[in-house]
Amino acid sequence: MKEAGVMAEEASLYGFDIATTPLLTDLYELNMYDAYLEAGMTQPATFEFFVRKLPDNRNFFVAAGLEQVLRYLQQARFGPRELSWLRESGRFPERTLERLRAFRFTGDVEALPEGTIFFAGEPVLRLTAPLPEAQLLETRIINLLHFQILIASKAVRMVLAAEGRTLVDFGLRRAHGAEAGLLAARAAYISGFAGTATIPAEPEFGIPIFGTMAHSFIQAHEDEVEAFLAFARARPQAVVLLIDTYDTEEAARKVVELAPRLAREGIPLRGVRIDSGDLAEHAFKVRRILDAGGLTEVQIFASGGIDEWLIRRHRQQGVPIDGYGIGTSLTTASDCAALDCAYKLMEYAGRARRKRSEGKATLPGRKQLYRRFDGAGRMVEDVIALEGEEVEGRPLLVPVMREGRLLEPLPSLERIRERLAAGLASLPPELRGLERAHNYPVRLSPALAALISRLNGRPAEGS
Repeated sequence: MKEAGVMAEEASLYGFDIATTPLLTDLYELNMYDAYLEAGMTQPATFEFFVRKLPDNRNFFVAAGLEQVLRYLQQARFGPRELSWLRESGRFPERTLERLRAFRFTGDVEALPEGTIFFAGEPVLRLTAPLPEAQLLETRIINLLHFQILIASKAVRMVLAAEGRTLVDFGLRRAHGAEAGLLAARAAYISGFAGTATIPAEPEFGIPIFGTMAHSFIQAHEDEVEAFLAFARARPQAVVLLIDTYDTEEAARKVVELAPRLAREGIPLRGVRIDSGDLAEHAFKVRRILDAGGLTEVQIFASGGIDEWLIRRHRQQGVPIDGYGIGTSLTTASDCAALDCAYKLMEYAGRARRKRSEGKATLPGRKQLYRRFDGAGRMVEDVIALEGEEVEGRPLLVPVMREGRLLEPLPSLERIRERLAAGLASLPPELRGLERAHNYPVRLSPALAALISRLNGRPAEGS
């Protein structure tokens, strides 16, 4: 066993930057990269990312994560540390290491803009580049797109269930790693959350951050009122007091008694937070106490074990909760922790390719996605077609990168939120619910169907 000091030194030596290192991938990507070079297979290849099927109780997905993918494509480099480690590993010949030294993404990307609603089987991102290059990027592209699509598609269910109530992401502490926590805050904001408790989301993405206090703050004081007063004086802007450390209703009465004192000191009391017990029962009681004390404008904020089903139940019961802090169920997508998604070869060297594996067959060729609307602007059908095929509807995949360069500045999160809001407004009403409704119509164009039939009869053209 190596000593701790030696291990620390090696961790520093091989401290790769996950934002830029192409080594954050599966070994088989580099294995194939090397084998492609050995075989001279460097002609253009087109890969597409898609999600194979909708999980239970999902009616649609929300496109998210494209910005992180594009920034990765711009920045991916094999620096001295990566090359040193690869050389010492002895797995690859020097010619491959020299090729990796000069690695830059030189390809083209078409994608659904973030905030676009999409469905199973539809192309979300299309990447065309020399085959070794396009292959090497597979794992990280899936990693970035999958997670934010997963969380955005979960968060939007909560937003729809909340019907205008404030939602805040509280999930960093339960997220599966630091990057996951930060990107979950971004995905949730895209879907309509008001903000997050995760501090770096503000400087990194401009997302509003929120925070109140923990039970430990109350417990650290000898008296609950003393704790309330100390916190309010230290943090006098929009004070929210946590009232369930000991006795929720009794604490609400203390808040009523304290409010005039805070008002005289010029400290506005914005709300109270409940984090345990039967949230609905406590909310009804606390609302009555606050209203009787003249605090009708003080809001009730709830956290602890919140998901979209509870939010809807509260709404249906008329529970007087104005907003929710949502953690575990959001950042872990607890009812559906992963999507069945893939990044697959669709064309190589000018010829369409099709995987025909049982249950995992792909749609060959470079494709475009078209969406049709009725006279009222409501979505009625999507068509997956071959690129260049004339199809009725609005094309959804847009060019975002050519020869490794962005075509235009990336949109703001506010613009992405607006796009999703417009998409939700055009969504058939039955698809806005929490339960699984009928499948939205997604069909293949005649030319794509013909291509599939032709490739099925000629196995040599499949992948």
